[in-house]
Amino acid sequence: MTIDWQLLGFGDEGWGGVLLDAATVTVTVSLCAWLLGAVLGSVLCWMQIGGARWQQRLANGYITLFRGVPELLVIYLFYFGGRQVVSFVGEALGLQGPFDVNGFVAGAIAIGLISGAYQSGVFRGAFYAIPKGTLEAATVTGMGRLMLFRRMIVPQALRTALPGMGNQWQSVIKESALVSVTGLVETMNQISTASNSTQMPFFFYSAGAVIYLIITTCSDFVFRYVEKVAMRGQQRARL
Repeated sequence: MTIDWQLLGFGDEGWGGVLLDAATVTVTVSLCAWLLGAVLGSVLCWMQIGGARWQQRLANGYITLFRGVPELLVIYLFYFGGRQVVSFVGEALGLQGPFDVNGFVAGAIAIGLISGAYQSGVFRGAFYAIPKGTLEAATVTGMGRLMLFRRMIVPQALRTALPGMGNQWQSVIKESALVSVTGLVETMNQISTASNSTQMPFFFYSAGAVIYLIITTCSDFVFRYVEKVAMRGQQRARL
């Protein structure tokens, strides 16, 4: 089997340019989903730790639901089901169709909701890792709840949560491949198109694996560096 490496070039006959654009879309949709998951995870964590009983039950129900339902089903629900809901609302308001749901938005929201269920566990574990004596000492000195949260809880919890957040980012990157079912031209979608067009599935799917590996490896270096910087003060204190 001969391999034409020019197929990965950036010329008129190469797929390099469109694959690079698709990889950019993958990183962008993953970043939006991960950030949404971080926001939802922090809210769910607060509901579980400091919320009323109904808030704790609501958070636990949310986490159980999105941890138990397959990711692909959630994406289908938000994309295809979302189109049906938008069409129903538009027709009820007397608006002219056709009505559609953006694949990028639907995919980012679906993966973000799933990521939020997992990131809540990361944040909750990070909170319980804070020494109780630290919080008690801050309360004795007269810190209010807002100041305690901003100056004590957030800095210490984030240091502990960084590895888990990095793992969640890696998961979101891989889950973003499922967004291809919405028609969004991200890495997996473009790889499939190139494979079908050239009748070289092994070559292009291998190239896709390399693209994802490059993204996750670079991400791992970034999170390791951020974690090292965040823990620098604690390392000096131990010495």
